[in-house]
Amino acid sequence: QVQLIEHGGGLVQAGDSRKLSCAASGPEISYYYIGWFRQAPGKEREFVAAISWPGDKPWYAESVEDRFAISRDTSKNTVDLQMINLKPEDTAVYVCAADFSFTDPDSFTPRAWAHWGQGTQVTVSS
Repeated sequence: QVQLIEHGGGLVQAGDSRKLSCAASGPEISYYYIGWFRQAPGKEREFVAAISWPGDKPWYAESVEDRFAISRDTSKNTVDLQMINLKPEDTAVYVCAADFSFTDPDSFTPRAWAHWGQGTQVTVSS
């Protein structure tokens, strides 16, 4: 069974940087695409970034592509989301997701992902 555990959330100030990590485990987990979504209070869950299983192909939401970077350590089965220049509108629960495939445009929506973590809260104060 695929298990995803997020780490790294917390309270930061606008302009700060923060790194989130997703520890993935389960059968053949190295071959799964890993994504990050976020959900702010009262809003729908939205795509943030994703990375291919070899770690050589990233995808980003337009709102974060110049500030966030996703990376993957296949030896440790971890996926990091490095966030810089954080803004109050980045405040959300950040959730890690995994699926065996990635298709455009379906994988930019939550329904395309089979496995989910519990999430970690990131709060950006102004």
